[in-house]
Amino acid sequence: MTQSRSPVHAQPRAPIAVVRPFGRNPDRYLHRHATIGFLLVVMFSMFAPSLAVAEVKVSPILLADVVSQRADQLAPIDSDEKSLHLFTTEVGPALGFKDAVGALGAKKLPSKMVKDLGLAELSQSVHELMAALATWQFADSIRHGAEPSSPALVLSPARQEWLRGHDRTASLSDLLRFAQENQALRTSQTPANQQNTELLLAAERTVFEASQRATAAWWDIYGWKERIRQAKGRARLCGTWQWTIHNHQHHEDQKNTLVFPPEGQVPANTPIPSEMIILGDSIYLRWEHNGHIQEDSLLFMKDNTKIEGSFANSMGGWGAISGKRLAACKP
Repeated sequence: MTQSRSPVHAQPRAPIAVVRPFGRNPDRYLHRHATIGFLLVVMFSMFAPSLAVAEVKVSPILLADVVSQRADQLAPIDSDEKSLHLFTTEVGPALGFKDAVGALGAKKLPSKMVKDLGLAELSQSVHELMAALATWQFADSIRHGAEPSSPALVLSPARQEWLRGHDRTASLSDLLRFAQENQALRTSQTPANQQNTELLLAAERTVFEASQRATAAWWDIYGWKERIRQAKGRARLCGTWQWTIHNHQHHEDQKNTLVFPPEGQVPANTPIPSEMIILGDSIYLRWEHNGHIQEDSLLFMKDNTKIEGSFANSMGGWGAISGKRLAACKP
């Protein structure tokens, strides 16, 4: 984010503040309580979904249960369509992903809503999760004693292609190769024990790697709603703003021009907030520069054309911020 001067520099001459009794500075007392109240609201909004999630026991630990309890349903998957259907009907509900299931299962959504909800990204995460679970299930069946002639080792060309398409790790390739060799070399001179040992070692490695990939995909799906929420908030903030900052410590005003670029388009050598949380109309910005910290607590006003709020920094500065939009977001 570019600006004429970083907000944390609003008071370069000010020393580190010494906390005073509240009775000696009622304005500051009220400001601090207002800021604390705002941050508590933000924190509650952030953690409330997590508390609700905890009640239904949503956890990546459940992935192992899905693999063991739904092995027969995972075994036939050989396409994205089948994996998405199984996720929306069985696996997603079992993992507690009610919102993701509802979004992916909705019919005839407008293209703008599909884009706004990030359903393409969500679908990709689901395919990665289901492929990892299917790979995990395949390797697990071998690890738990499937015989060389077992159907567990006989994969259709379509299933092999689908698994390879989503998982190009060496462990899966080795596992498929050893499984085929166990079928083709049963009558060869190679000792059976050596064949089985290679196969079981490859199965162990594949189970481990597939569980890691499934866990990573689980977190992607779990964080989907928060990513969409933050993307919407950042899109509202994107653009050029003029902020007027009044510092109550020195009773002076300072004007800054701030440019918030589109997501993922931050110019080089440009100061940006180290943390940005936008929930509804509430904005929290944290700036860090040369060991100094500033926190801005703000609100969108008048159809996103104005911003009002307050700031406090580690140099003892605190006061009001009033901003107005100068230009719209430029991709």
